[in-house]
Amino acid sequence: MAKTAPFEDHADAYERWFAAHPDIYAAELDAVQRLLPPPGFDGLEVGVGSGRFAAPLGIGNGVEPSPRMAARARARGIRVVDGVAEALPFAAKRFDVVLLVTTICFVDDAAGALGEAYRVLKPGGSVLVGFVDRDSDLGAVYERRRDTSRFYRDAVFFSTAEVVALIEGAGFAVDAVRQTLVPGEAPDAVLAGSGRGAFVVIRGRRAGADDR
Repeated sequence: MAKTAPFEDHADAYERWFAAHPDIYAAELDAVQRLLPPPGFDGLEVGVGSGRFAAPLGIGNGVEPSPRMAARARARGIRVVDGVAEALPFAAKRFDVVLLVTTICFVDDAAGALGEAYRVLKPGGSVLVGFVDRDSDLGAVYERRRDTSRFYRDAVFFSTAEVVALIEGAGFAVDAVRQTLVPGEAPDAVLAGSGRGAFVVIRGRRAGADDR
């Protein structure tokens, strides 16, 4: 069952977070942007929420099970359909890019969600998974406060190694990793790799027609 209740009940608080933390939001957007193809791609964000990532990143399609969040994403110009990550309502080999940002911690079946991402991607397309690394300082704080958090009470946090394993298990080849929110670095720093930053983005490539 999709974990929509916190977002239905606290949609306004969700939006206020972005206004209150513009530097964090900008850094996360930049980390994702660096792994996207040039403009003109056909993209889907799974768990699009209110469209805070899809809209500025040029991703025109979204899947979202929360009606209140979906309405906000539509107001930002995103074509949103009702659905869940484990059963995407799209034909196979439809998209160039599938994005999941802080979505993997809320799905019921992370492996199934990534399998669906693989199915709807064109050969040579990419999945991008952005998440808070459980092994980071911020990840430890989220874990510690999970029982009292309105949004993360039912979340399952993953380490970078676990997300890499899930992506590779779905058939993707991981070809890029970026991290931001790095202690000791500038707030907008985006670095290669993982292990220092709280927010990590991993790109997995679906085999192309000539790769099989």
